[in-house]
Amino acid sequence: MNAAVVVLLSLILSACGGNGGDSTGGEGQTYNWKFVTEEVDGQVQYEYAEEFAKRMNEKSDGAVNIDVYEFGGLGSETDQVEQLQNGAVELAIMSPGFTGNMVKEGQIFALHFLFPDSAEKTQEILNTSEALNTDLRKKYEEHSISPLAYWTEGAMQWTSSKEITEPADFNNFKMRTQTSPLILESYKAYNADPTPMSWSELYTALDRGTVEGQENPIFFIGDASFYEVQDHMTISNHNNYVAMTTVNTDWYNSLDEEMKSMVDETVKEMQEWVFEEQKKQNEEWLEKIKNDEENPTEIVELTEEQRKMFQEKALPVRDFYRNEVSTVDGEILDKLQEEIKSATE
Repeated sequence: MNAAVVVLLSLILSACGGNGGDSTGGEGQTYNWKFVTEEVDGQVQYEYAEEFAKRMNEKSDGAVNIDVYEFGGLGSETDQVEQLQNGAVELAIMSPGFTGNMVKEGQIFALHFLFPDSAEKTQEILNTSEALNTDLRKKYEEHSISPLAYWTEGAMQWTSSKEITEPADFNNFKMRTQTSPLILESYKAYNADPTPMSWSELYTALDRGTVEGQENPIFFIGDASFYEVQDHMTISNHNNYVAMTTVNTDWYNSLDEEMKSMVDETVKEMQEWVFEEQKKQNEEWLEKIKNDEENPTEIVELTEEQRKMFQEKALPVRDFYRNEVSTVDGEILDKLQEEIKSATE
């Protein structure tokens, strides 16, 4: 545990009687929780956490007070995972890509072209999938993390220093990725040179040519200004950026039934809210990027034939997941693929 976490944890324990920020029982009790995100003020995850905090405060007649932290407020993405596990924070929005070395099965979201092209259908699957909401959740709970919901922040697109329209364009291409081994394998399948990196370093790395490209939903490409230091954006829709609303497992299980129900109810309500929020932000940023004459970006939308070339290269990575990543012989992937098939027939 780093020094900042130790200090933070000690402050929380001293302020809350050693119960992780949760004051339970009795009339007039208050609850003071911390909610950390991987994005900054204005971006989808932060807006989600702010709305969640507002709804919980209103439902509890002011008894629940949630402090929302933007990315960097409490450290890096990996610091935040550690803080949630240790109970230094109660709630976190996190990406499976930054927990891939810990929860092997969570790397499933790194598989390209796994989910339907329709964002609405993808969100429906994320909401209802037993493979994710029961089986994968259990894997995270072995590490004191409980995912209460999975949701899309939009389709992933590529930005690059050169045009990318076919797999050959990735040859020896320095592609920034998250730390998930499966994400690395996904880009090795295109013969790229994947480079794991925190997004806090990415703008400078793109500007200096340390890396030549990256993937993210459009709103993030826009708000983080990545397009300003990239010449091209490829609308590939090769994946969805999936975020998880997570809680510390022991803290969650210690809540009384009324408070736990309030948390669950609010998480469920937020699924529709966040889908509309990401859709709005992605659409607005696409128009801004298209119309930014000061920072012109060539935008190319892949044809179905072009996407199929990438799909063919990406498909064998599923075997890599089953054989080299999965700890249950790919059972979660197999079940999820059946659920996707049933939902799209």
